[in-house]
Amino acid sequence: MGALPDTDRSAFIGGEWVAARGEARAVVNPADESTLAEVADASGEDVAAAVVAAGEAQRAWSRRPAIERGAVLSALADLLEARADELASLITAEVGKPRPQAEGEVGFATAILRFTAEWARRLQGDVVPSDEPDEVINVLRVPVGTVAAICAWNFPLALFARKVSPALLAGNAVVAKPSELTPLSALLATSLAAEAGIPPGVLNLVCGGPETGRALVADPAVDMVTMTGSTRAGKQILADVAENMTRVSLELGGKAPAIVLADADLDLAVAQVLGSRHLNSGQVCTSAEVVYAEEPVLEEFTDRYAAAVSGLSLGDPAAGADVGPLASAAQLEKVGAAVEGALADGATAVVPGGRPDDRDAGFWYSPVVLRDVRSSMAVAESEVFGPVTPIVAVASMEEAVERANASPFGLSAYLYTESYRKAMRAARDLECGELYINRGIGEALQAHHSGHRQSGMGGEDGIYGLLRYTQVRSVYHHFGPAPGEETEIGI
Repeated sequence: MGALPDTDRSAFIGGEWVAARGEARAVVNPADESTLAEVADASGEDVAAAVVAAGEAQRAWSRRPAIERGAVLSALADLLEARADELASLITAEVGKPRPQAEGEVGFATAILRFTAEWARRLQGDVVPSDEPDEVINVLRVPVGTVAAICAWNFPLALFARKVSPALLAGNAVVAKPSELTPLSALLATSLAAEAGIPPGVLNLVCGGPETGRALVADPAVDMVTMTGSTRAGKQILADVAENMTRVSLELGGKAPAIVLADADLDLAVAQVLGSRHLNSGQVCTSAEVVYAEEPVLEEFTDRYAAAVSGLSLGDPAAGADVGPLASAAQLEKVGAAVEGALADGATAVVPGGRPDDRDAGFWYSPVVLRDVRSSMAVAESEVFGPVTPIVAVASMEEAVERANASPFGLSAYLYTESYRKAMRAARDLECGELYINRGIGEALQAHHSGHRQSGMGGEDGIYGLLRYTQVRSVYHHFGPAPGEETEIGI
């Protein structure tokens, strides 16, 4: 792993690194439980100072041409690319993510910055006709103001770029807060942002846990909160911002169904569900959380999928193993409890997995495949967020869709079928923000990443995500004659 960021000064406020005034918190390597760094939480005073700095800098930043703001994002992308090896090492160390996946995250973050910068000349409003003579109406897109960006721990760099870049391009100032579990890559990215030319106060960063986050979202000078995290945390944010009527964009949890129909290409389905379930050790909100397999292919799919899961390597993420550790002790306990509950409810472990006996340290959990799962079991209803695949038998696509829609979540879904008609009906009927048909996990930057129901509100990516960081202003331009003034037609 490369050199760590300077964690003695863990708050970036008004263009300066300062020592945060809260308690120090250990950042732990989940592979061996060693301490990577000590990072101090931002106090309430630190958070307030960061919000003030953002507010003071935002107006001047918004008045710079969008093409100049985009150029700064492009410069940051160049710096991330130049430090890609170091950033990937930090991500692997703090998340436990296999090295190739960490490299992919750096590439995704860089792509987000470049994609967003390309919109600098495309942030447009409208000119609409007026009901009045001698008048036109401009509908403008203007910045929201100060944005609080709260990032989850599973993709610390990608989420930082995903939230910060559109907010900045739209002319907002940002106070970012990475997860207390994984702040290191965001600390380095913030240093690089200053090097790229982001003016003082336009981008600020505070570290810390839930108390720091609540101080940030409840600050009355924050104009928008964008957060990726759990549904529980999203509901807390809604309660915290209610007093100030702060706008929100929330990307929350999911329970993505992977529906495998009788006419599916099983080679494709097995490979794609395997990758979609085990990316980042299953710690992805859009990950395939439960499989609904149509009865004619249930046995064959289960056998082939179990064999594929058994072939995954569990080991050192820095060496590129297929599956690394879970991110924390809390995640380890949660995943283990989900499997134990399922077995107690009557599920059968086709691939038993679980906590390996040969690991003295680290948050290791070997992949598990469960069959004989009923859709009413907690493992089929609640987000597990780990390398556990429950397989539920269904009699038809209609039954699978009905069960998927019975979930309170609606983030993503997967469908494997060779039938055009069934694919089109599923696209119409499945209540989710993203549907992957005959492919695996991974959204496109030019599309839109969003959830329905308790999986969130708002969303990220594409023009729809960018416009979330703007608000609309209508301007009425009246050019009729002044009192007593005469005009000539044609002049």
